[in-house]
Amino acid sequence: MGTSALSKKPWWTLPENFHAPMVFHMEEDQEELIFGHGDTYLHCIEVHSHTLIQLESWFTATGQTRVTVVGPHRARQWLLHMFCCVGSQDSCRHDQGLEMLEHVRSQSLTNYDLVASISVPPYTGDLSFASRISGIICLSVPQPSPYQVIGCSGFHLSSLYL
Repeated sequence: MGTSALSKKPWWTLPENFHAPMVFHMEEDQEELIFGHGDTYLHCIEVHSHTLIQLESWFTATGQTRVTVVGPHRARQWLLHMFCCVGSQDSCRHDQGLEMLEHVRSQSLTNYDLVASISVPPYTGDLSFASRISGIICLSVPQPSPYQVIGCSGFHLSSLYL
């Protein structure tokens, strides 16, 4: 996961991993749940997900944190799915998100992890996350096709490409 399968270069040396950062706003309590008090888990989540994550808690007057994530497309997509699940009020999805969070805190994501999260059936009934996280998220690859995120209604998405 840390290197591109085609080039065997570290992910951070590939320009395409920086073209379309994922940017959104997250409530302060949600940030603390995911990244820990004082962002204790930020570095291990970055290392294990092969991404760089910038948290700017000062960014908004409303107490939200601006979150910017760069890295391989599938890793950003996996983190997006985890953020959605952790913020869900549906207990099954919330529990799944907490399991994903514990996983990425304790070990590196594998290709199996990345594929498994993408193949999870969509869920459209939980609108509770909408007040907790918002922003513009764009995940793009060289040949984009429009994609609607189903089951992650808490993000304000103006454009999402897979």
